[in-house]
Amino acid sequence: MSGIQRFIAALVFAFSLVGSAGAVGLGPGDRVESFTLVSYDGKTYSLDQYRDSVATVVMFIATQCPISNAYNQRMVSLVREYQPRGFQFLGVNSNRQESVVEIKGHALGAGFRFPIVKDDGNVIADRFGASFTPEIYVVSPDGVILYHGRIDDSRNPDRIESRDLAKALDAILAGRPIDPAETRAFGCTIKRVSE
Repeated sequence: MSGIQRFIAALVFAFSLVGSAGAVGLGPGDRVESFTLVSYDGKTYSLDQYRDSVATVVMFIATQCPISNAYNQRMVSLVREYQPRGFQFLGVNSNRQESVVEIKGHALGAGFRFPIVKDDGNVIADRFGASFTPEIYVVSPDGVILYHGRIDDSRNPDRIESRDLAKALDAILAGRPIDPAETRAFGCTIKRVSE
């Protein structure tokens, strides 16, 4: 077992003792079941297929949300920096009004180099308790949430003071506790089928 794997195992054990009682939706220490969804190019993706990764970054994103779109190039940069270091990235689109055709055009236009799956009926958004685009969950290989929240603290890239997601990924790589393991996500609300 590598140092990173030992760290994640210890972190999972610690979270299992603490949990996130009283939180709305899933948060650090909670376990999420694997899911399988289809991407805009017809390929199937699931959390289970990423069990050999350091962790999987699940990103709830949108095509029409200006706040999510303000993060497009930051998402591209994060994937470029952290995927070669063992992280996997998976985009999830749960908005009822955004079609697979629209998701494909948006992904290609933004230069996304990670799969984006369509969450019909917002089933996976409901399972996580995701509310916004963008909203991030970093999931360990055995399904425990290690980080939940925002990418950073400002829609405007010139005003960023805290690169929260990058700090969380760096902490995992270094075998350090993630601090903070949860931040407040912000953006457009996910447009659910029940609304």
